[in-house]
Order: sequence, then structure tokens, then C-alpha cells
Amino acid sequence: MNLQDINNLNFRDVGNWPWQPKAVLAAIVFALVLFLGYWFLWSDQLASLDKARAQEQDLRETFLAKDREAVNLAAYRKQYAEVQQSFGALLHQLPNKSEMAALLIEINQAGIGRGLKFDLFRPAAQETRNKVYAELPIQIRVDGSYNDLGAFATDVAKLPRIVTLDDINVTPTPAGTLTMNAVAKTYRYLSEQELAAAHEKGKKGGH
Repeated sequence: MNLQDINNLNFRDVGNWPWQPKAVLAAIVFALVLFLGYWFLWSDQLASLDKARAQEQDLRETFLAKDREAVNLAAYRKQYAEVQQSFGALLHQLPNKSEMAALLIEINQAGIGRGLKFDLFRPAAQETRNKVYAELPIQIRVDGSYNDLGAFATDVAKLPRIVTLDDINVTPTPAGTLTMNAVAKTYRYLSEQELAAAHEKGKKGGH
């Protein structure tokens, strides 16, 4: 068909058109229907489909994570029980308030037992409290030989209660011995009454 044939087409009598313009018109109508359908109907549905696929992926990942947790639940419970047991054992190594005096005597006796001379043994006037325990630093200064000082430090580490030696400074004396300045830190666990009082104080401070 040429341009003149196209100009002679009667749009009121499409049924009698040759097959070529009919095919072109049908293709145009089909493309228009597709465009309008996508614009008014399918675009929202496709967006909803993409959203549903994303939600499905999130749910799948959540399910897999929960499934892994469920599989490892027994191991987690066993690990938690072991941690609780270890914490209980460590807590048992902390004396209560009534046992602190005996612990101070044990530290002093550990030095005397090694032949050391105490020039200073001064517990701090105030404890430093944490969530479940209190820390008491003790300033000490002792004189003795190198071996005796080392043995004293070993004995302190072997005490049934937790005691640490910090800020250690060793200097020679004119007498040929050594002077050790250190901070011995002892710890005790807080009683239920002290924990309750601290909790109540924290609540009031929060308000």
C-alpha cells in the first residue's frame, strides 16, 4: 500500500480494509491496551508482588535464624549452666562482710610467715562498690629479701579468697634488703540487703 491508499481508508468501515492496515491497527490497539492495563492495573499489582517477595525473603531468613536457635537451644542451656556454675564458684571466693577482718589477718600472716617486716598495712577507709561486690584496697609496705618478697606474692595469690597485688614498686634499702610498696586489693560480695538497698537507691536516683 502507498500513502494514497492509506489516505483513502474509511475509518467508519474498518471491516472492509485490506489486511495490512487491519494488522497495523490491531497491533496499535493491542499495545494501547497493554499500556493502559499496566498503568492502571498491573503496576500496583507488580509492586505488591515485589513487596510480598521481599517479605517472604525476610520471613524465610527469620525462620532459618529461629530454626538454628532451636537446634542449638540445648547447647545454649548447657553453656548457660556452666557460666552460672563458674560464676557461683568465683562468688564463693569472695568473703562476706564478717569475713573481711579474717582475710586481712591472713594477708598479714602471709608476710610475717615469710619473715617480712611490715612498715605499712593500711586498709582504705571506704570500699569501692560495684554491682555485686565491693573492693577494698590496702596500702602495704614491707621489707625483706628478693626471695621472701616473691614467696609472699605467691602466697597471697594462693589464698582461698581473691586478693590481687597492684602498683608494685620495689626499691633497695641501705641495709641490703628490698622494700616493696604495693596495693593489695581484696573483694567481698554484697549481701542481699546491700544489693536491695543499692537497687532502691538506683531507682530513686533514676527519678
